[in-house]
Amino acid sequence: MAVTVVVGTQWGDEGKAKVIDLLAASHAIVARYQGGHNAGHTVVIGDQKYALQLTPSGVFYDTVTPVIGNGVVVDLPTLFAEIDSLESRGISTARLKVSSLAHLIFPWHQAIDAALEAGRGDAKIGTTLKGIGPAYVDKVRRSGIRVGEVMHLGAFEEKLRARAIAANSELADLGAPAVDVDAVVKNFVTLAQRLVPYVADTVNLLHDARERGEAILLEGAQATFLDVDHGTYPYVTSSNPVAGGAAVGSGLGPRHIDRVVGIAKAYTTRVGMGPFPSELTNELGDALVEIGREFGTVTGRRRRTGWLDTVMLRHATRVNSLTDIALTKLDVLDTFDEVKVCVAYRINGEVVRQYPDTVERLAEVEPVWETLPGWKSSTEGITSFDALPESARALVAIVERETGIPVSMVGTGPSRDAMVVRA
Repeated sequence: MAVTVVVGTQWGDEGKAKVIDLLAASHAIVARYQGGHNAGHTVVIGDQKYALQLTPSGVFYDTVTPVIGNGVVVDLPTLFAEIDSLESRGISTARLKVSSLAHLIFPWHQAIDAALEAGRGDAKIGTTLKGIGPAYVDKVRRSGIRVGEVMHLGAFEEKLRARAIAANSELADLGAPAVDVDAVVKNFVTLAQRLVPYVADTVNLLHDARERGEAILLEGAQATFLDVDHGTYPYVTSSNPVAGGAAVGSGLGPRHIDRVVGIAKAYTTRVGMGPFPSELTNELGDALVEIGREFGTVTGRRRRTGWLDTVMLRHATRVNSLTDIALTKLDVLDTFDEVKVCVAYRINGEVVRQYPDTVERLAEVEPVWETLPGWKSSTEGITSFDALPESARALVAIVERETGIPVSMVGTGPSRDAMVVRA
């Protein structure tokens, strides 16, 4: 059976959770491969809405084993708050596995994150202040604490205390308040004890499942243009959300991946700073925010909005080796008089089709538009492609023309069932 990767193709918030939830029904394992609780995945089932930050979206199926892979950084207070919330609503988390190789986030990571962001002044990156970046820094400089270390509680406590004391020196250098070492140790020793039943060798678990012929879904957080290497640096996350990161963050080899589904909104959004060629800063942008409810799941921040940018999608197709695209939130465009699509950039009078390699150059581009008449009718809940209005189908055709790959799914509303699935 296949290994499938789901990756965001814009700046995040593309509706990955809904697509993952749809695909999860035919997979035995759904695994997160990077990021942390800076992710915000929303799943709507019937009249119930679930917002996930760490738990893989496959948790809603009794047949699925949800896995937090080795590439994830794990905030235990958030994880257990999420587990408690799911359990209180009748969703079992007993099948959840957390990689022994994943790194843990601690309060000093969040304190360092906040101090660094405050020190940037007007050059703020727009970090979620969740401690994600500092946790990855500790991982890279080999001073992090991994999930598997909770299996040896005495050694874990000793290392935790030593690392907290060292972190206070870093905070002092940043002019930030120290963390309460004793309180942190007490809290996280308790959390560590609770974590023990979830700890697993997920690398071998995934390989064994694949060799048994079980289907595996690898779930990315954030998105291509937030990737620390391929995104709009420095306005990026601290990990590799691109499909290549799925191999590193899960332990499955690149040749084991069979399908890469790219998720894109029928328009574009981003949170935080950085260039945004197709951005709408007028009443049309405000309408996209209002109709699309474009506020961050994790932060509540208002998202910046703009028309669909297929230059970005072409680049995302290349970087991720996309096999197909899921185009979400088509219904948000139902009331517009016209719908625009950016199909190229103009830089100093020259029309280019390739995505620029620097944010400085990206900031200079002007979009080249292709304009469609608005369809001015409701697409919400439509499940047949032929039932979509002609202009809506034309939008899908532009995406396929510009990327060279098929649009396999079209989202027509927030609910689990509001999706056109094409053969």
